[in-house]
Amino acid sequence: MRCLLLCFSFSLLCSCNFLASTSSDSTQKKYPNSVETDNYELISPTIKQEGVLILFPGYPETPKQIKTEFDVIQPALNNGIAIVLMKFNQRLWLETSEKFRLASTINQLFNDHPLESDKVYIGGFSSGGNISLLLANHLAQTENIIQPKGVFIIDSPVDLLGLYEISKRNIQRNFSATSVQESKNTVNRFNTSLGNPAEGIENYESYAPYIHKTNNIQNLAQLKNVKIRLYTEPDIQWWQENRQNEWEDMNAFFIKNLSNTLTKMYGDNVEYIATENRGYRANGQRHPHSWSIVDIDKLLEWMLIN
Repeated sequence: MRCLLLCFSFSLLCSCNFLASTSSDSTQKKYPNSVETDNYELISPTIKQEGVLILFPGYPETPKQIKTEFDVIQPALNNGIAIVLMKFNQRLWLETSEKFRLASTINQLFNDHPLESDKVYIGGFSSGGNISLLLANHLAQTENIIQPKGVFIIDSPVDLLGLYEISKRNIQRNFSATSVQESKNTVNRFNTSLGNPAEGIENYESYAPYIHKTNNIQNLAQLKNVKIRLYTEPDIQWWQENRQNEWEDMNAFFIKNLSNTLTKMYGDNVEYIATENRGYRANGQRHPHSWSIVDIDKLLEWMLIN
């Protein structure tokens, strides 16, 4: 599979040097109504169920890191929302076979457990947001038990062609040995997986949620009736100081432009949410590329509104 080639390179790039918590499994809270399989971890509320939130991790993450970095579980349970933590990672896009496999997994999840299928929301951090968008679009255009009511992303690299071009610029900047090596890995692996865009960008358009250069959103064309939230924290100063990146190099640039395009098509169903000084990792590290940019109470309120 093409995506498997990207594992090493994007473990740093798409979650920006994600720092795992020092918490061990034994110190993480145990939930009584939980079920774990090879594909997901399900945590259900003890009160009347009002909806389901399916979460996809960032590139190198697991459900453990979601629990550590995104303190959504207890507030969700308190509001009657079941949480599904997917064990699907190390992907920036989905092959057709993966879309059907993920859809089958989620359909089976709802067959196996008494879950509220009328209010299903899908979201993810970084590369997990790409997967959330692509999966939501696939579910909306095919016959499935689940038709998502909403989808959201958290600072995701939605434009794969843009990501390739940013990597090329990082090599030219030569800001740090680590950054240059990561970018070289990215360019080499994209050349292998999707081809050199100088020879054509058809594969990039076929797999990416969005291509800014051609304003292509063919992989999101079925989301007309799905609520969409696009979270990002465009802290230009932080990116300039820590990566020597400009506005056009940031995920926020592509997310903002994607928002403009989707809003023209889908109107008020689309929300671009630019936060300020919310991005911190669980260990206290300041980083605008973090789960924490999401206001959890407002996210749950958005889910519960009919």
